[in-house]
Amino acid sequence: MRLHICAVGRLRGGPEAALIDDYLLRLGRTGQGLGLGPAQVLEIEDRSGGGPEAEGERLLRAAPDGAVLCALDERGKALSSPEFAEMLARWRDEGRRDAAFLIGGADGLSRDLRARADAKISFGRMVWPHMLARVMLAEQLYRAATILAGTPYHRG
Repeated sequence: MRLHICAVGRLRGGPEAALIDDYLLRLGRTGQGLGLGPAQVLEIEDRSGGGPEAEGERLLRAAPDGAVLCALDERGKALSSPEFAEMLARWRDEGRRDAAFLIGGADGLSRDLRARADAKISFGRMVWPHMLARVMLAEQLYRAATILAGTPYHRG
């Protein structure tokens, strides 16, 4: 199952980009034999305004057709890392070709996009900058692959 991080905003180098690249590279190595990956980041901008609604439409266009949609939202369900791994494995085992993880801009995701998502997850009740949310998601995708592979990376 291919993994897509669809996010509002551009990440221009720096430590966040280096961390994302590192975790997605690790995911590619670990996930290959598990049917997870490759993973890619798809960035969108809404220069024309329109707020979360316009951003939501562009996020949906960035996601592959038929992808399972997972919204990252503070109102979503807080999962443990093993629960997140189980969710990915279930989607993979159901034959889903793609999973798209949607990260909104400064104003979050639109109500319509949240309603359309197949799953809504949260990294806790705190709000995280979207650049850090990308890093955290990339790490959790890698961690999920290590959990499913039975490697010692996750010691939870």
